[in-house]
Formats: sequence, structure tokens, C-alpha cells
Amino acid sequence: MKLDAEHIMTLHVECKDSLEVKNDGRGYLRVIPIVGGSVEGKINGEVVCGGADWNTSYESGIAHVCAKYLIKTTDGEYIDIQNEGIIKFDLESKIKTTPRFKADMNGKYNWLNYGVYVASLDAGEKVGQVVITVYKLD
Repeated sequence: MKLDAEHIMTLHVECKDSLEVKNDGRGYLRVIPIVGGSVEGKINGEVVCGGADWNTSYESGIAHVCAKYLIKTTDGEYIDIQNEGIIKFDLESKIKTTPRFKADMNGKYNWLNYGVYVASLDAGEKVGQVVITVYKLD
């Protein structure tokens, strides 16, 4: 079986320096504040300041990432995103996370509440920027 994927959006997320909780005996936790950014694709808008990525690194060379943030579309709707994944740093795989969305059931973007989404993560051109490309699996 072959899965097809449709490009939904690309986010250019701006982050600040991490807040180091440090090693709690299970892993090294850092909280990375999300302070803004832009969104382009089937959805256009901005990343709202106030989210964060709760990132725990383990001695095994993997990390659990769990980012929660909002985007505001150019037409004024807010969409909640929770983007989570287990990342092995030495893998070349592009798919890293599975974003989940919450959008107004009566709004233009209610279709985001359904389906399976995956995302790739890349470093952005600016320091502290992460580029997240989101796809919907068909």
C-alpha cells in the first residue's frame, strides 16, 4: 500500500533560548519558548507568541518533543496545534512528528479536526528558527 500526502502548511517558528529544567533522572528537560513566526500554504497567518516545546533528551540518543502553540490565520481564526514526536538524532528520516489540530467546528478550518497529519522539522535560516512542514495523509 502506498500513502499519498498533501502539503497543508509550512510554519517558520521563532524560538527563544531554552529554559533548562535539566536532568530529572529520566531525561534532560528543556522548555523552548515559541515567540512568533509565519504560516504559509493552504493556511496562511502567524504563529502566536506564548507556546513552547517541552523537549526531553534521553541518554539513548532520542528525544521526546511536545510543542503546543496557536496560529492565527489571516482571516482571524485561531487554530490550536499540538505537535509531538520521538526523534532519533542520527536518522535521516524526514517525518519527525504528528501534529494534531483543534479548530472551530463551525469555522473555515474545521477540516483540520479530522485526518492523519505528519510533519518534517528542519532548522530555519535564522538562529532560533524551526521550519515545520505539515502534510495530510490520504
